[in-house]
Amino acid sequence: MSGPTIITSRDNALLVKLRKLAQDGVGYRRLGQAWIEGDHLCSALRARQHPAALAVVSETGWRQPALRDLAAWAPKVVLVQDSLFADLSGLESPSRLGFVIELAAAPEIDSLAPTVVLDRLQDAGNVGSILRSAAAFGFTQVLALKGTAALWSPKVLRAGMGAHFGLRLVEALDPAALAGLRVPLVATSSHAGAELPMAVLPHPCAWVMGHEGQGVDAALLTRCALTVRIPQPGGEESLNVAAAAAVCLYESARQAAQ
Repeated sequence: MSGPTIITSRDNALLVKLRKLAQDGVGYRRLGQAWIEGDHLCSALRARQHPAALAVVSETGWRQPALRDLAAWAPKVVLVQDSLFADLSGLESPSRLGFVIELAAAPEIDSLAPTVVLDRLQDAGNVGSILRSAAAFGFTQVLALKGTAALWSPKVLRAGMGAHFGLRLVEALDPAALAGLRVPLVATSSHAGAELPMAVLPHPCAWVMGHEGQGVDAALLTRCALTVRIPQPGGEESLNVAAAAAVCLYESARQAAQ
């Protein structure tokens, strides 16, 4: 690789675009690219052999051998002053390295994949956490219905901690698109259903995780082959949706391994 391209102007067209990617939660949908910031996410991208189009590194980062080596994995490297990197960053404490990746057209739904369906989840932290649990417990596909937080937004990417790069992600779906699944839908309810871990869970299946306040849409709930309840002996009314997803996906993985 040749030496990095040096950019010194805040008004450079590339930096203008990067600020949109880093600071606009849905900017990636218009631009067809995503901004991956921080050495942890960039390392996860490289570990998954997910191609990067471009690396952007600050002057301080470039002086660090580990970050310089990580940046050099991209086919093109841009070097900017620390102040310019801080200006484009979406973080309160800016990192020193970021990758730009190309986002391909949404893949087709894999009808037989172990799946998580996100029904209008609003909180980016919850969405990213569920993506991490899906990747950890062998669920390879996440389908986000319309109204769910943007999957490739910077906040969801940070909460996902690299899970994005090992998952099939399809978003902005109408509920009717779930008819393409050939695995049973399973949902949670705090009021009804078989109790985990006594319920016999189908595998593979598609776990449906609902809106933080409203739960799973009533019409979608009627399409589920099974509804389960997570026992809560401590007396709380319900679990946070990300915590509930982790419990359910773990129990699915545990039963599938038996």
